[in-house]
Amino acid sequence: MSSKLKHWISAARLRTIPLSISGIFIGSFAAVSDKMFNVSIFLLAILTSICYQILSNFANDYGDGVKGTDENRIGPKRMIQSNKISASEMKKGIFILFIISVFLTFSTVFLSLKNNFTGMLFFILLGLLAITAAIKYTIGKNAYGYIGFGDFFVFLFFGLVSVLGSYYLFTSSINYQLIPPACTVGLLSAGVLNLNNMRDIINDRKSQKKTMAVKLGPSKSKLYHFFLIISAVFLMLFFLYKLKSPSTLLIFLIIVNVSWLIHDLYKISKITTPIMYDKFLKPLGLSTFFYALILSMHFYKIL
Repeated sequence: MSSKLKHWISAARLRTIPLSISGIFIGSFAAVSDKMFNVSIFLLAILTSICYQILSNFANDYGDGVKGTDENRIGPKRMIQSNKISASEMKKGIFILFIISVFLTFSTVFLSLKNNFTGMLFFILLGLLAITAAIKYTIGKNAYGYIGFGDFFVFLFFGLVSVLGSYYLFTSSINYQLIPPACTVGLLSAGVLNLNNMRDIINDRKSQKKTMAVKLGPSKSKLYHFFLIISAVFLMLFFLYKLKSPSTLLIFLIIVNVSWLIHDLYKISKITTPIMYDKFLKPLGLSTFFYALILSMHFYKIL
């Protein structure tokens, strides 16, 4: 593998993929209960979500890189920051991912909603909005990630849109019973972003990147993180309670996941140095994906 390809794979930040597809798994396999599941739609939805995530990662690398925000960051090195990929090369990569994202969006929508013109039009607009949000997180003068709206958009797209939207692709209907798990995934995803922002709080403050963590400050941003995770745990247990005759194994796995989250939350409460938040990013992302897999197996009648 060439060193250049390795740099592009690094820029894609593949470790963020499980989080980005968690909601798709829940919404898609919930459609199994209505006997409306379609493998082709599922695979296209997964590919589209992955493409959006990589597009966002490229755009984030470019946006923070050209603004100088990444120069003193304490997290993993970015490609423009470390001069492994030039700004012009990254722009080309963003453009290619933009074209692929648009193509996949139209393909997914036409395959699933070709007999539902209103739904098709709405989802095309929603897809284009998601693509725009992926790019505008750090790029441009009005990048929403620089004014503290990143958490809201992550909650919206990783949670509500991902779960309820993917379910709609199969059934052309909204399942309001999926709102609790959708909010759970959204809250946990916002928690991942908040951990990232708490880790980078010193550098972001110097760079005028006003994330939620920067706006709240170290102490209140930690309390905000507790709110996100505890709310997600409550919704996780609430949805489990509402399920009809959940299996013993399902209950056990949910309790294991909740215990994992609470355990890490306790450790996070003891953190005094921002860089220490970094090691909790991967576990929280995996916990979110684990929750999605548990529910997917339940909907598929495995659990």
